[in-house]
Amino acid sequence: MTDVKDKIEKYNIPPYFKKVLILLTIVGPGLITANIDNDAGGIATYSLAGAQTGFRLLWTLIPITIALIMVQEMSARMGIVSGKGLADLIREKFGLKVTFYTLIFLIFADLGNTMAEFAGIASAGEIFGISKYISVPISSLFVWLLILKGDYKIVERVFLVGCTVYLSYIISGFMMKPDWLAIAKATFLPDVTAISMKDMPILVGLVGTSITPWMQFYIQSAVVEKGIKVKHLFESKIDIIVGCTFMVTVTMFIIICCAVNLHGAGLVINDAKDAALALRPLAGDFSTILFGIGLLNASIFAAALLPLAASYYVCEGLGWESGVDKSFEEAPHFFTIFTSLIIIAAVIVLIPNINLFKILIWSQVANGVLIPIILLYILNLCNDPDIMGEYTNTKMYNFISYGIILLMVLINGALIYFEAIRPLLE
Repeated sequence: MTDVKDKIEKYNIPPYFKKVLILLTIVGPGLITANIDNDAGGIATYSLAGAQTGFRLLWTLIPITIALIMVQEMSARMGIVSGKGLADLIREKFGLKVTFYTLIFLIFADLGNTMAEFAGIASAGEIFGISKYISVPISSLFVWLLILKGDYKIVERVFLVGCTVYLSYIISGFMMKPDWLAIAKATFLPDVTAISMKDMPILVGLVGTSITPWMQFYIQSAVVEKGIKVKHLFESKIDIIVGCTFMVTVTMFIIICCAVNLHGAGLVINDAKDAALALRPLAGDFSTILFGIGLLNASIFAAALLPLAASYYVCEGLGWESGVDKSFEEAPHFFTIFTSLIIIAAVIVLIPNINLFKILIWSQVANGVLIPIILLYILNLCNDPDIMGEYTNTKMYNFISYGIILLMVLINGALIYFEAIRPLLE
């Protein structure tokens, strides 16, 4: 990327507008990574949270936002300062053997998650009366062509446009005319004692879907490929803060939509499609349409980003060429991995009577095992002066980060229990 700051300095532009222009050129990786995390699985979790617990768990979104911002900031800062992707740095510091086994688990998790995104596309299509045998192949072709034929700037702009579609959930939320005073109270003055054991699986799901392994690899690879310089660290932090805040705002409105109309209605909600269809008789067709559009948009772009993240970290970890800006001849492994994940995930989703729920559960279990390990890698690397120079973490930053890792261990341990172990015991 051209040194934006120096280029803008040539023109006689007021200082305030210069800062805005610089920020606009940096915005992208943080906003995209955070918002694409509101994928099919995430939307299903938020819908379930609203339908089953009402506003009771809204307060959890504040610590989730803080933790997400800190983790994303470390990954982006490491990429900007080192000029290398996360998998590349893990290989250099911890060796090829450790990197190889980490990549195996990551690919398994991301393949399962990609299947879940195509299942989300199928569900969203069914809301509008479109068969999955039409929606899934068309969507898979779209995301494949987008990455294979587009360069980084085009891909980023398409993803940024996709982020604006999440506004449909916010519009739906306002259409519900909720009790804003009750929402404010539940968010900032919660009654923590009201949480019961029945709420724990949903609480675990809210945290578990917010900070995932693929996000850390993607944002670091994205800032490297975009060519963001150290002098633009501040602007990158703004990008991350805005992206994470917008993502959690969308999350809040999904919970509000389902809390207002579905909480206490006695309806069984298993996924985002159920939530969208349940809104129709209670909130009108327009709400269902907006909810369905949001689900389709989220699933399509997550179906592109997850295999893209996998392609980045596998190629970086094994020392192969990678990058959307490169041609197939320049980075054959990168595009082959991306294409293979798209084809495998789409084909499996199209198999009649396939149990996608089990695939989703075990991919989440893999995520739960991996994320504390990935966060420990990140924290170790961010404290290495040979990599970070003067940009290593402060003691306070480390203290809070270790607290986040401990929380993720506990949360994901509970996730594994609720989703994998307990069903086997029942």
